[in-house]
Amino acid sequence: MSSIAVLSAAGGAAWEARLLGDLGPDGNPHGVQIVRRCVDVVDLLAVAASGQGEAALVSATLRRLDADALERLAASAVAVVVVLEGDPEPPGDLGDGLGNSTGDGDDAASDTGEAVRLRALGVRHFVAGSARPEVVAAAIQSACADVAAGSGGASPRGFGLSTAVADPRMHDALTDPPLRPTHGDLGALVAVWGPTGGPGRSTVAATLADEIARLGLGALLIDGDVYGGSIATMLGLLDESPGVAAAARQAGNGRLDAPALAALCWAAEPGLRVLTGLPRADRWPELRPPALERMLEVSRSMADFTIVDVGFCLESDEELSFDTAAPRRNGATLAMLDAADVVIAVGAADPIGLTRLLRGLEDLKAAGVSAPVWIVLNRVRSTATRGPAQEELAAAVARFAGQPPAAYLPYDQSGVDAAMIAGLPIARVAPRSPFRSAVIELAIALTGAPRPDHGRRGARRAGARRSRPAGR
Repeated sequence: MSSIAVLSAAGGAAWEARLLGDLGPDGNPHGVQIVRRCVDVVDLLAVAASGQGEAALVSATLRRLDADALERLAASAVAVVVVLEGDPEPPGDLGDGLGNSTGDGDDAASDTGEAVRLRALGVRHFVAGSARPEVVAAAIQSACADVAAGSGGASPRGFGLSTAVADPRMHDALTDPPLRPTHGDLGALVAVWGPTGGPGRSTVAATLADEIARLGLGALLIDGDVYGGSIATMLGLLDESPGVAAAARQAGNGRLDAPALAALCWAAEPGLRVLTGLPRADRWPELRPPALERMLEVSRSMADFTIVDVGFCLESDEELSFDTAAPRRNGATLAMLDAADVVIAVGAADPIGLTRLLRGLEDLKAAGVSAPVWIVLNRVRSTATRGPAQEELAAAVARFAGQPPAAYLPYDQSGVDAAMIAGLPIARVAPRSPFRSAVIELAIALTGAPRPDHGRRGARRAGARRSRPAGR
């Protein structure tokens, strides 16, 4: 039986030279063989992409060993075993993570801080730097078995997306039960998407998040638009704050938890936190899909509902697909849509807007987005249709999308403009806005929350003040 080809990247650690002697080509009885020493993560990824290795033995302290690097190793079908530095000691609370790949507890390492960080990024196989060669070989063989079984695989697009196609019947938000999270006690994730043409997606996302908070639920609003975020300007927040870029960076390094994410958010209203978007669209490479997936997992632990405003484009950047190391701009959008429990598809209620929306719904299916889709028609007005607006819109959407719209949001330009000028949620500026009333109904249908007492809610919110992110 041939030996498993192993790549090593130690960053100068002493264990590499020792294991090279034990697991090298000369007289090696352990079934694994180190075939290439890599100087850093960039070298490791390049060699892995060339198919020269089946596994990688990597130092836990290797610079730039983050979620993106691990995702690219998985895309190359390379199993990862992390070597922890430090003196051997019993694994303690991390025994399952350190012990199942290292053999006995005496070979677990004391560097549990790095182990916790890397476990959060999906690493499951660890050995101590002082581990015996047979223990290291067993860990490598176990990691390779996991990859062969499919637990370490990657999707064809490299975005970690499901290949399932959405049910063409989708959901009717006005008759279906309210959204129930499928992640235990964690909160639900709602992605607000809309096709090209500016159908009012960000306005709907911001208003929906605010109204969910006013229903007494915890809400987190994330601006995830890689083509130009607008949530900060809309709510009068400082758009140069670190926001989603800093959260993605910490998540990519495995250092993001609920307190760290909360420190990056603005407390815009009671019960509503806001994570602002990219201050410049050219910073989109900072939002890598693996880091965003981790960030969204953390967001579920700190809010009942996370509302994510995502970009419009769903293309898979075919011109870059030949280069697995190249960042993909729309990968962030696809990753956020794939993580969602429900997708709210916002379309403008006019002939052009409906055409774009219906084509966009087909694009959602083609992209493999499997979450239920609730269609929301925005800027509904009688002047855009020949007959009764809601009747004609419902008939058109049901005929071509196979489902009726979940909500009709009236055209209220004066109320939306007033809120935009004030840099406040529309509830604070135009509480009787028909647009706001329709969003409240959508929020109730989505969450299952009881209808609010407007008088008491208004009195409670009258003195509300927004606060800056912690430390700013």
